[in-house]
Amino acid sequence: MEQTKENGRKLHAEPAMASMGVMVAARTQMVAGVARDFSWEFSDSVDSSSGDASNMSSNLAATQKDFLEWIKEVDAREHASGSTANLFYTSEATDNVITVSKSGGADFSTVQDAVDVVPSGNQQRVVIQIAAGTYEEKVDIPEGKDYISFVGAGSDATTITWDDTATSAGSTFKSASVAVNSDFFIARDIAFKNSAEAPPPGAVGRQAVALRISGDKASFISCNFYGAQDTLYDNKGRHYFKGCFIQGSIDFIFGDGQSYYESCQLNSIATSSGSLTAQKREQPSENTGFSFVNCKVTGSGMIYLGRAWGAYSRVVFLFTYIDDIIKPVGWNDFGDSSNQQTAFYGEYQCSGPGANSKDRVTWSYQLSAEQAAPFQTLDFVDGEAWVET
Repeated sequence: MEQTKENGRKLHAEPAMASMGVMVAARTQMVAGVARDFSWEFSDSVDSSSGDASNMSSNLAATQKDFLEWIKEVDAREHASGSTANLFYTSEATDNVITVSKSGGADFSTVQDAVDVVPSGNQQRVVIQIAAGTYEEKVDIPEGKDYISFVGAGSDATTITWDDTATSAGSTFKSASVAVNSDFFIARDIAFKNSAEAPPPGAVGRQAVALRISGDKASFISCNFYGAQDTLYDNKGRHYFKGCFIQGSIDFIFGDGQSYYESCQLNSIATSSGSLTAQKREQPSENTGFSFVNCKVTGSGMIYLGRAWGAYSRVVFLFTYIDDIIKPVGWNDFGDSSNQQTAFYGEYQCSGPGANSKDRVTWSYQLSAEQAAPFQTLDFVDGEAWVET
């Protein structure tokens, strides 16, 4: 098993507000023989030449407030109907809908082409509806293309996949089949996959990321993630995962994100050893960490709940069913015993044969109700301000 992991993190400057004009330049494209204009106004932006920074700030805040109200409204409709099908992020919520289909009859045949037409500095929700099919392409959403939604036809019907590895792409960071660098990204009913062959334990350069999320305030609802080593790169930012299926073998949820996983299934395909998580919190002042609530751990192998990629790595499992695939010690210090003094690994009211805490490492915690409370709700990711459930 590889004991080192590339950081590969790229630090990006915040997009300058001055780059946000009143209207995007015309973006007319021929789609199925018909000219479609993909321009739209930045209705909540202002001309930076006015110098009215306070007005610009208040307009941006208004845009974000509208987004939150929209999330709340659509989610209320879901609960009222008792159904989660086709009610989230539809054309009823926004006029900015772009369609993608491999079989024709849509605006584009590739997902990247749909992303490319969204203007940099975008402040409006843009829904990219992706028809059933397997889209063999590498997709990148640049920083500044905020408020994009990917909506598939079902996590078993719509898949985006590529097969890069750390070796073929040049780094783990670059190996992602789908890379999200923008804020307020939403994905629903879609699968993300890295189809590279699963590596044996100890293989070098075989990390293969299905999705990397580096933007803030992102939500993934009813999505599937398939890979082996390093499937889901939860790199940085606040994220919410609900009802997702995440599969891998070694460190298959990793990074320095601040993320809340609710009602997700974590499925190991390890043939021997492996690890569910490798969280990279490096300073006690960081708010990052992974909280798994009402989840289910299944699969094969004999693996760790987590390895301390960062000295202050923080992972907790609450109210989670754990199958008999977890090493009795539970947690690993990533080959650095000093991490035992600083990492925070906890479990609270978990069940199943893998939840037996008798032989857990002494530096992990069986949490009290008081200790578990900060990780138990969306407050862990400041979610009350941007996510409604």
